[in-house]
Amino acid sequence: MGEKKQCPCCEKHTERSEEEKRRLRNRLKRIEGQVRGLQNMLENDAYCADILTQSAAVSAAINAFNKDLLARHIRTCVVRDIRAGDDEVVNELTALVQKLMK
Repeated sequence: MGEKKQCPCCEKHTERSEEEKRRLRNRLKRIEGQVRGLQNMLENDAYCADILTQSAAVSAAINAFNKDLLARHIRTCVVRDIRAGDDEVVNELTALVQKLMK
């Protein structure tokens, strides 16, 4: 079997079911479509308020994606690591939440 692709910035990995990957991928594809819509609006000289409204929708979609992924991360990865005695995961989670709340 071929090697699994590895993100150069990641040392840890999270196994996801095919259903979860599909659901997250679909959500990201919808967001990608919204961003393309923003680009089209800009190219077509759409009214600023309309572009900003669409941009707010993209931000809300990204936030929803992040909330979903964060909840799963806490329920699985964080719980697993704490149970294994790795309390450093709490510091990692705190830093992550601070990044998401900027």
